[in-house]
Amino acid sequence: MNHPHESEVSASDEAARAGWLYYVGGLTQDQIAHELGMSRQRAQRLVARAVSDGLIRVRLDHPIQACLHLERQLRERFGLGLARVAPGIGPAGDPIRAIAPIAAAEIERIFSDQEPRIIALGTGRTLRAAVDDMQVMDCARHKVVSLIGNVAPDGSASFFEVIMRIADKTNAPHYPMAVPVVAKDEADRAHYHALPHVQNTRELAARADFTIVGIGQLGPDAPLLKDGFVGAAELDSLRVSGGMGELAGWAFDSDGRYLDVGINRVVCGVQVPQNSNPVICIGAGISKRAPLRAALKGKLISGLITDEPTALWLLDDA
Repeated sequence: MNHPHESEVSASDEAARAGWLYYVGGLTQDQIAHELGMSRQRAQRLVARAVSDGLIRVRLDHPIQACLHLERQLRERFGLGLARVAPGIGPAGDPIRAIAPIAAAEIERIFSDQEPRIIALGTGRTLRAAVDDMQVMDCARHKVVSLIGNVAPDGSASFFEVIMRIADKTNAPHYPMAVPVVAKDEADRAHYHALPHVQNTRELAARADFTIVGIGQLGPDAPLLKDGFVGAAELDSLRVSGGMGELAGWAFDSDGRYLDVGINRVVCGVQVPQNSNPVICIGAGISKRAPLRAALKGKLISGLITDEPTALWLLDDA
């Protein structure tokens, strides 16, 4: 009798082998078809699956001049210490797929530093994709600390929390923010902040040498709403108050100023920036454009990893 997952494992093995032959071996799809004894159409589908399922990770080692030019413009226009621009993948493509390898390489560069560092992390889909794309590294000399709580109001854990994933990739000691993302009220938040382990985590985050965050929009597709951290009424209240986007759960307006209303009074995590060290934001796509523009205007971030269409929009809009 076949193992329950035997057919799926076999299909994944075929896709991985086809991807390896194409991207590493340099074989054409006709050659792969001959090598694996299948049709060219099947070989083509397997190569595509190898990438879409993350069985093969593609890194771009040749800097594209247009992207380098955009990076220079972003640094000059917004006073950034770091700018990385990934090639666009077309209007139908997911921008997270474009920027994850570029962001992963930058995070690896930070972790390759031989001096012990404290790296503070936000959460979310984009940052998780970047961490998933990282190579395994031995970086026990560093510490990673979360900027944001990891529990929803119903007690469920955050699905896109990344600190455990990056600890697995780097072997670095990790310090999660073991509190809700948003407290019930200000007294509840004060109680959480008084806990010794939370005090230690917040103190580490305040001393971070590097901070790496994603960015959230506050529209109907807001990550805070989709992930169950706030309700529709709370989100509407933020928008009425001028909310444009959020970093690590903290909402800001179109000028990049943090709001003194709503959930900002009960967010349990750490607001960025905490010090003069870099805050690197990873974000791209139509829904991220206005929040990124506001965060850049307010100097909330000092580094940006994005894609070509987003970079062009930011520069045209500035």
